[in-house]
Amino acid sequence: MSAIVTGAGGRLGRLVIDHLLATVPASEVTAVVRDPAKVDDLAARGVTIAVADYNFPESFDGLLRAGDRVLLISGSEMHLDRVAQHKVVLDAAVKAGVALFAYTSVLGLQGGPVNDDHRATEDAIRASGIPYSLLRNGLYHEMVTMNIPAALEHGALVRAAGDGRLASASRADYAAAAAAVLAGDGHEDTVYELSGDTAWSFAEFAAEVSKQSGRHVPYHAVTGEEYAAMLSGAGLPDPLPHVMAGIDASIGAGELALTTGDLSRLAGRPTTPVADAIAAALAG
Repeated sequence: MSAIVTGAGGRLGRLVIDHLLATVPASEVTAVVRDPAKVDDLAARGVTIAVADYNFPESFDGLLRAGDRVLLISGSEMHLDRVAQHKVVLDAAVKAGVALFAYTSVLGLQGGPVNDDHRATEDAIRASGIPYSLLRNGLYHEMVTMNIPAALEHGALVRAAGDGRLASASRADYAAAAAAVLAGDGHEDTVYELSGDTAWSFAEFAAEVSKQSGRHVPYHAVTGEEYAAMLSGAGLPDPLPHVMAGIDASIGAGELALTTGDLSRLAGRPTTPVADAIAAALAG
């Protein structure tokens, strides 16, 4: 049996492997990447490096074996057919007869175009007949704390989430949960709603930034259209401005405020408080 992590050169994938290596021998861990040069450090730690690409089905030929436990980290190329990419890995897993196929989906999986790719991928996984675990991740703290420099520069935190609340967690929290599923038992045919232990609002986030930075940073709510236009004006390429506005619409609708305790249970510890993430971002 090997624990196989796709997208292992990315930030989440690397963290998953770090957590796996705390409990699983390196000889039983495989990092699937496009560019092996980016993971020389993992190879030096004894991790097997496999080169494959979601866009090229043949690159997965013979990569997976019966009994493997696979984590498919969802593709990040929003301009491509992500469902087709995911099916490349799923088809290889079905052919190999893997023991578990885990997938990083999205919290709650509510309606809206932002979640269509995840919904279609989940449907394909269920229909495949292989044992699965759907890891429905909430938003990362880091996706919000990245706004702090601009908020400090412009004197306000601008988002389009209204008074909505968000149960985010650190990327490391989600990685710990994914590693626990890959390395543990009893996770077949499960759905985990993964989120932080406590939901917060952007007004509360801005107040915490103000407290820790010593500078007044109010929260300024705008419409989704205004937010997308602002992001486009700042140089964010399509379709990301509309994706980000869609995420804020989900927050405003309460779709990302769900707190189930699944994440802290799998990680074996409380999730990282957002105040800690703010402190880390301010410290650089």
